[in-house]
Amino acid sequence: MASTSTRCAIVTGAAQGIGRAIAIRLARDGYNVVVSDLAAQSTQIDEVVSTIKTSGGAAIGFFADVSQETDVDSLVQRAVFMFGHLDVMVANAGVAVLNSILDTTVEEWEHVFSINVKGTLLCYKAAAKEMIKDPKKGGRIIGACSLTGKKSAAFCSTYGSSKFAIRGLTQCAAAEWAPYNITVNAYSPGFIESPMLSSMDHRIGEMTGTGDNAFIERAKAQIAMKRTGSTDDVASAVSFLVSKEASYITGQSLTIDGGVWFD
Repeated sequence: MASTSTRCAIVTGAAQGIGRAIAIRLARDGYNVVVSDLAAQSTQIDEVVSTIKTSGGAAIGFFADVSQETDVDSLVQRAVFMFGHLDVMVANAGVAVLNSILDTTVEEWEHVFSINVKGTLLCYKAAAKEMIKDPKKGGRIIGACSLTGKKSAAFCSTYGSSKFAIRGLTQCAAAEWAPYNITVNAYSPGFIESPMLSSMDHRIGEMTGTGDNAFIERAKAQIAMKRTGSTDDVASAVSFLVSKEASYITGQSLTIDGGVWFD
């Protein structure tokens, strides 16, 4: 089905989890979507693209390592070539590594920061360069923060620090690009049912000897709503942040955690 939409969104890390939900939601909102992830996730990328097309939307897949500037630049160029303009960049790609500070290696720290922080910076830059070309139209840039970017915890020194950095980057970008009609915000999920949460739960269980599910059950006790969230909960928040109704919101990191962190 040929697309009649004039709006285009890129979502990185979109092969699974929160990124997948965001890509599908934005397609439902009428965006042409570039579903981006690593080449190793090609089967899952194809599934997301197929899901969008089956529902009547338009999407393409694109392999990109967000820690590589040439990959990110090519990603944006491909989006513009296919759909004419870039309206939304969702820099969702990220990794979580949990460890004690004393056991954290420099290599581990650099790996996480290369993807989470450098990757977000490269996505922000590449998107802004394209959006600035048409300041009347502007655009929306969205980053992936986290509850741990507002309230970190034991074993989250590397991951949490990377998410605190994304909050700072988002605020700076919002201040610099507002004159070009570009808003820059982030979403800060709490305990969201996803492959990443499952991986974190397993890792905490290993380190503490409590086994699987103990971390998630303890987490629920901290949540005012006493339950974990869904990837669709995050996708709905992103849908709002890129909407016309959110045009006066910039530099914010919206917490989606069921009531753990209260601003």
